[in-house]
Amino acid sequence: MNIGDKVRFLNATGGGKVTGFRGKDIVLVEDETGFEIPCMINEVVAVETDQYNFVHKAKKTVTKEVAAPELQEKPTSLRAALAAHAQGTAADDDEVETDIADLRMTFRARPVERRGGDELNLYLGFLPSDAKTLSTTTFETYIINDSNYYVRFLLLTQEGTTYHLRHEGVAEPNMKVYLETFDRDALPEIERLTVAVMAYKTDRGFAFKQPMSITVRLDGRKFYKLHTFHPSAFFEDAAYICELVRDDQPARHAAMEADNLKEAIEAPKAASKALPARNEGALPGFKGTDRNGLIEVDLHIESLVDDTRGMDARSMLDYQLATVGKYLDAHRKERGRRIVFIHGKGDGILRNAIIALMKSKYRNCTHQDASFQEYGFGATMVTIH
Repeated sequence: MNIGDKVRFLNATGGGKVTGFRGKDIVLVEDETGFEIPCMINEVVAVETDQYNFVHKAKKTVTKEVAAPELQEKPTSLRAALAAHAQGTAADDDEVETDIADLRMTFRARPVERRGGDELNLYLGFLPSDAKTLSTTTFETYIINDSNYYVRFLLLTQEGTTYHLRHEGVAEPNMKVYLETFDRDALPEIERLTVAVMAYKTDRGFAFKQPMSITVRLDGRKFYKLHTFHPSAFFEDAAYICELVRDDQPARHAAMEADNLKEAIEAPKAASKALPARNEGALPGFKGTDRNGLIEVDLHIESLVDDTRGMDARSMLDYQLATVGKYLDAHRKERGRRIVFIHGKGDGILRNAIIALMKSKYRNCTHQDASFQEYGFGATMVTIH
């Protein structure tokens, strides 16, 4: 008996066409109304087959008093057979049909390539779960592939000269991959990260990209300062984007080793506006000086003091203003010197206090909002004249 055969019922009038089987004991018969009826296979008889249109006569069935042992184990009713099939205990599992909806989908659409995407650009992205509570929130970590290449990556942490594998995988073209969510306690573990990458295409020829290993040093304090997070093309919310590869080359800041990075911040080469020899790092809040002699000072209280216990809001503000005064006094004779005071957006109290201080005591200074791209709305740049 095959699908398409015409059968009639032995224990009832009528019949129909075989449309399928359930296990070895149940046949599905479609009647003239189009309704599909499950029947025991021994309760129907084929009267016409699609194979050469032979007509079969009904065969007589011989009833034995003692059934064979293997027949005794099979379901004896339609209800029992259906129950056995539903529980996956059909007599012959090899012949049980599988619903197409249960099959695993294996088709994957080819990634869409974009114009200008054949140069490798790769980033680490850090997204705060709640930007309004940076002191307690967790952060989601992503690797962002902004290119038409597949990128196989290893993300490693380092302890001394020993490396540990933290994540590995493949970032598809023009996609970002979620890696993990971490909290403040995990910051020391990811302070120094090494990312090893290899780029390729799977279904067409491509220009070979040299495998790269990029080391980045993350400043844990940045994760709890609002000006660190900016709008980007990769996330709907403001995020901290750390550049790894730009146009097939390791990002300059990312490729620097920690010792070289420290040297570049604390002891830049002499330039036309270079600092006079002094221990600048002894002043609280000092972050560094760029090549143009721009000094960055972090006025967040946690960057100025190790312990704020016993300090109320007024005493914190006084300490922050005293820090501003120390920097302006130290550089009062350096015309053209620019100092960026990072105070955060907040409610504007510290920013207004800095401006009032300059108007009353440092009239040889002018001020303006610092670069929005670098600091958001949370920094003021002072120029000494």
